Amino acid sequence: MNLSNVAVVQQPNWQAVCHVQDLVADSGVVVWHEGAQVALFYLPGQAQPLYAIDNRDPRSGANVIGRGLVGSLQGELVVAAPLYKQHFSLESGRCLEDPTQALRVWPVRLKGEAVELAV
Repeated sequence: MNLSNVAVVQQPNWQAVCHVQDLVADSGVVVWHEGAQVALFYLPGQAQPLYAIDNRDPRSGANVIGRGLVGSLQGELVVAAPLYKQHFSLESGRCLEDPTQALRVWPVRLKGEAVELAV
């Protein structure tokens, strides 16, 4: 059997960044993860209740995304950046108003009482 053509799928390593009681429903909190500020948005009642997105606003350079307002725009869950009000998809990180702007997103999950991000 030739193993050179076999794809190896690596499972992500998960790192606990906070506890579920640290989250605020329908709002953001910020954690430090691998040298970056990550905004966690907890939306109970949604099919996917937890999102992790870069806290740094690409337009202003300020670390403020976690203070943004969460809503729905064009059928997509978004966060509105506090300073210039551009809208970023919580799922993909793309900016709805400016396709040249995007935020990094992380896989995130609740495991028991721990909130974990993929490393």
